[in-house]
Amino acid sequence: MSRDKSTYKDSLNRSLDYVATLSVEDTLPSEVDLTQRLGISRTTVRAVLTHLDEIGVIRWSGRSKMVLRKPRAADYFAKEETLSTSERVETQFMEFILGGDLKPGAILHESEMVRAFGASTSVLRECLIKFSRFGLIEKEPNRHWVLRGFTREFAIELFDVREMFELRAFQKMVEIGESAPAFRKLVDLVEDHERILADIDAEYLNFPRLDEQFHRALTDGLGNRFVDDFYELISVIFHYHYRWNKQDERERNHAAAEQHLAVIRSLQAGERAQALALFKTHLKAARTTLLNSVTWDSDQ
Repeated sequence: MSRDKSTYKDSLNRSLDYVATLSVEDTLPSEVDLTQRLGISRTTVRAVLTHLDEIGVIRWSGRSKMVLRKPRAADYFAKEETLSTSERVETQFMEFILGGDLKPGAILHESEMVRAFGASTSVLRECLIKFSRFGLIEKEPNRHWVLRGFTREFAIELFDVREMFELRAFQKMVEIGESAPAFRKLVDLVEDHERILADIDAEYLNFPRLDEQFHRALTDGLGNRFVDDFYELISVIFHYHYRWNKQDERERNHAAAEQHLAVIRSLQAGERAQALALFKTHLKAARTTLLNSVTWDSDQ
């Protein structure tokens, strides 16, 4: 995929996220305002507006851009289609080490990965350095990269940090109350959760994106650069490329969607202590799900 196409698709997804914050019959701001709000060119804004008009999300006539309906999960491009070159290589790398037959201690050859990923050496090396910071791989002095493995211990440590960040983010949101951006973003996700739960057999595969939106709404509210950097890894591992056992995926996603919705409804009702307790229960269930559902390198 060309960079232009991935950039456009990412812009469209972000535009849909923005429209989701509005009510039906609200109007979008001017094209100039949208370029500043979304950080995209005016040409891209017009392309996005055209698409939103064609799929019936808005009605665009002259300067009027009225919201006709809330965005649905099917309106979005898949995450993989919005990735930049570096992000695409990160995704390919995670699929390479988690989806193959590699075991801890395996040698990783840069030249082989450059050919396999169709990437430049500099982009690949940047990716390897990034993941080495989290202990997945290690560079031996003057030698090759070595896979240390996605072990159970690694996942537990990763989840410990995730839990710490997300609990802090949730507590901050509760302290601020309804005016917190994270609060409003979570409430805006109610309709998507209800739609998935109403037709879980057909919709459960759409849950991972919604799950990411739910958790990112919280951590984005912290405005912490270190948390943001950590969540780049979380997005790759927890939401896309760890080796799920597909056998009970529907049931897992159904349970998690119900947990999300219970948290949001408690927040809406002003039951802050209950919302926090429900969120802690959800994180505990997510930890159990991860540990029970992944094929571990240490088990091979």
